[in-house]
Amino acid sequence: MRHRRALLPAFAVTALFLAAGCSSPAPHAAQPAAGQGQDVRATDGPTGDTDHSLTVAAAPAATATATASTSGTDRRAHKTTLTVSSYDGRTRRAVIAKAPARHGSSQPSTTPSPSSAAPHKAAVGDVIASAPAPGAPHGLLAKVTKVIGETDRGTEVQTEPAALNSLLGDDTAKGTVPVDPSSFAVDKLLPDVKVSWSKAGDVHVGPKGATVPLGSLRLDVGAKVPTPEGAPVSASASVSGFVQVAPQVDFRYGGTGTDAAPGSAYLGVSGDWTSGWAVKGQAGVGTGTPLRIPFAKLHADPVLQVGPVPVVVNLDLTCYVQISGDGHVTVDVEQSLKGAFEAGGTFEAGKGWTPVSSADMTSTPVRASLTTAGSLKTALGAEASVGLYGTVGVTADLAPYLRGEASGTVTASSDTPGAKAEGTWGVYGGVDLSGTLRIQLSVFGTPVLQRSVPLGSLHREWKLAGGSLTS
Repeated sequence: MRHRRALLPAFAVTALFLAAGCSSPAPHAAQPAAGQGQDVRATDGPTGDTDHSLTVAAAPAATATATASTSGTDRRAHKTTLTVSSYDGRTRRAVIAKAPARHGSSQPSTTPSPSSAAPHKAAVGDVIASAPAPGAPHGLLAKVTKVIGETDRGTEVQTEPAALNSLLGDDTAKGTVPVDPSSFAVDKLLPDVKVSWSKAGDVHVGPKGATVPLGSLRLDVGAKVPTPEGAPVSASASVSGFVQVAPQVDFRYGGTGTDAAPGSAYLGVSGDWTSGWAVKGQAGVGTGTPLRIPFAKLHADPVLQVGPVPVVVNLDLTCYVQISGDGHVTVDVEQSLKGAFEAGGTFEAGKGWTPVSSADMTSTPVRASLTTAGSLKTALGAEASVGLYGTVGVTADLAPYLRGEASGTVTASSDTPGAKAEGTWGVYGGVDLSGTLRIQLSVFGTPVLQRSVPLGSLHREWKLAGGSLTS
């Protein structure tokens, strides 16, 4: 275990979660064991016409590599016994070897399966999709451009980046997959951060719309806030609270459209959010620039099983506390908040990439009071990025916040003891959601974005409490 980095024991994105939004299996097809991905193309009607719909689920622990050829008559992706034994990201050279037989496995069926029939050696033109492998910790999606030769570890090949449409072709796929909260690697950035997670419920594999209930990942934090310049020595402020998130990955592929690009595609992150935090004391930044204090970084590489193809999703979360204010107001505020969010990018042939963002949050003030005139805003939020095979496609910043302000006058006279205050104060809850689409979403096989596209700024605010400053 590395310094300051805790790897929770074995986000496949709460699943950022094992929800299989997929087509029903063919009649009389055997259900897979719990946690196993399926390679099913459902049939439709008495003629048995294939509807090209692939299931989407969390991949099993022993994820098979998939390959497809760009030449020949059958270019459909299929599972293969080949594996990526090593990869050099600088030279893009890989060593491809045949996977060793697993001990204790049952005897192979005497009936060959098209989805698992595969060549024993890599060839020029092969497109390979692999789960995380040595030298490719975020998975690998590459095309073989040259066979260099045989080594004692397998066949060494030269590769170039490939796109998903070369594997998925005319097929379609749609699903929302939770990330197992225990799969996140957590890097604590402050000393007073506690991480907890739970997995609840049994695995249920069923028809379209079936879900696997999993728990959430929770981080509790406490932090001191800098004392505003010019404040009394006794002035201080602190923030404490928790974030509980159950993120999931949303994936869609709409088959081949025009110019060999997909007819549609979608990649996003969504999920349930719960947080609660308290701010006490007199806080302010003084420079007018909000102070952001990251307290934990999280990373997971869940693998989606899209038919025979392992699609590796890279998910990063940075949880933070953010403070802004003039240092003149003293607060004692506590709030709880819960809801759901969604951020991503959608592609439609003829329209290109467009952003998607939404947040439905509600909050309850447990305690709220302000004294003297001034302003203060605190946020307990998370920056998220989601991509495929090591390329960032979507970034999103979800920032639920508390804002307090007081205005009025304070008068005092040498003839009259004490002081008199008149004015108003208010405490508001809100949420900001912003983000960016990146050019790397071309990994779907869509046209490259000429520039990054902002998700747009979603802003909602509501009043929690208020009153008068009188004395």
